[in-house]
Amino acid sequence: MQKSDSSARRLFVTGTDTGVGKTVLSLLLMQFFYKRGQNPFYMKLIQTGCAGPRDAESDARFIYDHVPALKGKDPGDSVVYCFKNPKAPYFAARDEGAVIDPQILKESFEQRIGRRSPVILEGAGGLLVPVTGDVLMIGLVELLGASPILVARAGLGTINHTLLSIEALRARGMEPAGVVLVDSGKTPTPHEMIRENMEAVASVAKVSVAGVVGRIRDFSNPDDECYWPLSNLLDQN
Repeated sequence: MQKSDSSARRLFVTGTDTGVGKTVLSLLLMQFFYKRGQNPFYMKLIQTGCAGPRDAESDARFIYDHVPALKGKDPGDSVVYCFKNPKAPYFAARDEGAVIDPQILKESFEQRIGRRSPVILEGAGGLLVPVTGDVLMIGLVELLGASPILVARAGLGTINHTLLSIEALRARGMEPAGVVLVDSGKTPTPHEMIRENMEAVASVAKVSVAGVVGRIRDFSNPDDECYWPLSNLLDQN
């Protein structure tokens, strides 16, 4: 096991809700950094809703299956805890008589990243999802010293969810590295609604939305435009 490099850039992909597109954005980030000649590492610290990290429902397996540099490698290297029931981590763990230890998460994270950078950490659910009886997902962002990237839906309802998530971060003294909308529904969100959503977030929270990721036909080879929000987001930070 490689010695930890504490200087590694840490990006924590969190969401305004579950199913908003965190794993898709994590995949794009991994592909984006590899394309730039960097050596990124992906971690899904806590996975719920699958039997194991190699299961078909595993987010880590999805990443490993669609990043050429990771083909043939073990997605289990990127997961610390995995629980079967699709629930908030605290309750999914409790169903199996287990307890999540944040210190184990931190130690496992530091040991596994080695000299790889940046590190893409994918959360479970939103920022205020319980990890233990008294630790929320936002607490892991703090514990790991990561910079949060907020993923939100492109369509109706996203203004409220996004602004509340930004307020939660700021209440803990954190600023989002950026906001990315994901529009993955069968019917694309009208452009006018997307523009209004972006305007509302920018005017109220003073945080610009880096862009919108649309529906992806081939996850192993996304269209170039899928990476445009990442260029906007990362090149200004």
